[in-house]
Amino acid sequence: MSERPPISPRSPRAALEPEQVPPPPKRSDRARNPFVIVGNAIITLLLVAMIGAGVIYVYGKQKLEAPGPLQEDKIVNIPSRSGMTDIADILQREGVIDSNRWAFIGSVFALKARSDMKPGEYAFSKNASLRDVIGTIVEGKVVQHSVTIPEGLTSEQIVGRLLDNEIFSGTIREIPSEGSLLPETYKFPRGTPRDQVIARMHQAQRRALAEIWERRSPDLPLKSAEQLVTLASIVEKETSKPNERSRVAAVFINRLQKKMKLQSDPTIIYGLVGGKGTLGRPIKRSEIQQPSPYNTYVVDGLPPGPIANPGRASLEATASPARTRDLFFVADGTGGHTFTETYDQHQKNVAKLRTLEKQIQNDTVEPPDDPPANAAAPAANAPEENADAPKSATPSQPQKRGRKAGNPRQGAAESTATPPVAQR
Repeated sequence: MSERPPISPRSPRAALEPEQVPPPPKRSDRARNPFVIVGNAIITLLLVAMIGAGVIYVYGKQKLEAPGPLQEDKIVNIPSRSGMTDIADILQREGVIDSNRWAFIGSVFALKARSDMKPGEYAFSKNASLRDVIGTIVEGKVVQHSVTIPEGLTSEQIVGRLLDNEIFSGTIREIPSEGSLLPETYKFPRGTPRDQVIARMHQAQRRALAEIWERRSPDLPLKSAEQLVTLASIVEKETSKPNERSRVAAVFINRLQKKMKLQSDPTIIYGLVGGKGTLGRPIKRSEIQQPSPYNTYVVDGLPPGPIANPGRASLEATASPARTRDLFFVADGTGGHTFTETYDQHQKNVAKLRTLEKQIQNDTVEPPDDPPANAAAPAANAPEENADAPKSATPSQPQKRGRKAGNPRQGAAESTATPPVAQR
């Protein structure tokens, strides 16, 4: 067993004093360098910033991609000159984004899209994310409204429709020339100036007319594309059935080639009311021979200009009419027409139509119990109607209408392209 070393005796005073602890080792001069201290602080800050940026990035990405609060598809209008906060307020009010509008504003800045935000009417889908919402506005995917201009309207009627349509803005300074607009279905964003709508219809008509005129039949008795528009406008007003256009055009083409008058009632009506389009009553007998540049019962050949704005189908039918010898056509009582080459057969068809009209009238009108003594005589103030021209409508058949709803066709007696009335 080893012995412990002897403990040297200490004085009482020394025993009460604390033992001396050896001092810590001195830091090197490099560790005390201020550049090292600053560098360590910078590294620490950078690490904290990177971690913070990573957290913000993950949170922001989740926020951008998360489904939005919109419960169903919705159209929202963002007015022009709307600021960032205005856009956020509108989207929040419409339920497109949640109550935290600052998330939207921050996302716009994060995506560097502030200067690319465009006003307009936008369609947002159900649960659209912030990224989808911002992308839609930045790309300017505004809602396109379909606007249908029916064939056969006059330029004045088209202008009236555009002025009544609330999706357009501005006014129209003057009525376009007749036949210079192409009736079609167009798409426009809300707020489109009406002058731009007219300009687009002008451009569409010029382009379509150039293409159709280039492909026209070589033996057409028409000297210019403008004459094609004029004749096509008459064809447009004469029939609403697509399968009849080329045959109606053939009748008028054959008449022009034979130097026969066209005798189209819609031209009489245009000469009476101009751009108003409709007469509102049957043509009177006296109006058939009333002098007018547009009355094709009086003038030879074509009228001085179109009587409406024909559609593409009527332009094509007139440029490439059916190969027939027909010179006459008359309503058949069912909405269509019967075509013939000879006047005798035409008169028989007219007689059939008269018989059908009387039969329908007898079936639909009940005679009074006590007929007046002058029942057989016409009323003293009855209008002098065109009794010789077959009507475009019978009691059982409404007056022919356009191919699209709201197209007001002429309501007067229909042209039958017959010899002069005196020969009937």
